[in-house]
Amino acid sequence: MAQALSSEQLVDIAGTYGTPVYVYHAEKIEEQYRKLTTAFSNTNTVFFYACKALTNINILKHIKELGANVDCSSINEVKLALHAGFPPNRILYTSNGIGFSEIEEAKNLGVYINIDSLSNLEKFGQKFGHSYPVGIRLRPNIMAGGNLKISTGHEKSKFGIPVDQIETILELVNKYNLRICDLHIHTGSEIKDVEVFVKGIEVLFNIIPHFKDLEFIDLGGGFKVPYKDGDVETDIPLLAQKVGEAFANHPNPGGKPLQVWFEPGKFMVSECGYFITQVNVMKETSAATFVSVDSGFNHLIRPMFYDAYHRIENISNPNGPKKTYSVVGNICETDTFAWHRELNEVREGDYLVFYNAGAYGFEMSSNFNSRYKPVEILVKDGTAHQIRKRDVFEDLLRNQIEVL
Repeated sequence: MAQALSSEQLVDIAGTYGTPVYVYHAEKIEEQYRKLTTAFSNTNTVFFYACKALTNINILKHIKELGANVDCSSINEVKLALHAGFPPNRILYTSNGIGFSEIEEAKNLGVYINIDSLSNLEKFGQKFGHSYPVGIRLRPNIMAGGNLKISTGHEKSKFGIPVDQIETILELVNKYNLRICDLHIHTGSEIKDVEVFVKGIEVLFNIIPHFKDLEFIDLGGGFKVPYKDGDVETDIPLLAQKVGEAFANHPNPGGKPLQVWFEPGKFMVSECGYFITQVNVMKETSAATFVSVDSGFNHLIRPMFYDAYHRIENISNPNGPKKTYSVVGNICETDTFAWHRELNEVREGDYLVFYNAGAYGFEMSSNFNSRYKPVEILVKDGTAHQIRKRDVFEDLLRNQIEVL
């Protein structure tokens, strides 16, 4: 098991590189990937890292070296994956409401493609017919996930082609002799109940016999990672058992055994990430004692956007008496990381670390309020490497054109 980075290591990094700073632990990423491959070792399963969680090129290279494939949500993520050294046959591109030109570009790059609309499926058939294999993203009409904003498979979701439109899908497949190699579903994120995946498999088993060229079944991602003390992680060994049993009992009517794909993103990188901030100001009020740090939702939007919980610790005063604080940012908007959180006594200048900050932390950051994006650090084999510079003023002007 990968040893977590210590408070001393994090304080040293903050002192060396300044704050705010994102820190990623390479060995934790490897540990999470090995959990998956070990559990599924007796099944025909492949994992595609959902890189929308964190796309720093060094993270992509590290994950490639571990042996994982990569799942992309945009053509630029595809290009980043290629730049990181992934060959096209280890890249999956799942489109979502995009222009057909982006699908054409993905086809020309030679990667796997999932199409999520009847419109683009027809355009693909008109242009490429049987000449290039393609996958279909289906909406299984299953509600799952830790928050409605991250639930993607329910009947009101924009994602995928509804399973009740299967007859129209089949008409297009027959009309253009499409070579459908993959059926894909993704029900949401933060899924604790393994039975959600089983329900998705059952939906697909009713559809599989219609597609004679199938090679892969893509069950998406959404594995739960623990954020709070007492949180459970998705039971990966149980999931592997259930998947193995399901496919053993339902062999592919079309012939060869189907390979199962999963797309873990947050599961791979969430726990590897630490976000370190420094306390600017302490403010006593009748409502709360506010701890104002040198960051905000411009750097870590999840608490404001998803009501997400991140464990916070004062790594400068880890043995101080416990007191209750509200931790807020320096953005000119309501900008709260935590209400009424118990922390070791906080003083101006202390360093606070936010845990589980590897997924959708830096990746969703912005320059709101014209503030700089933070520096990123990768710790590998005990050594800290800077993998992104902190913004400077010139970065705020880049791509602007002064005409006045």
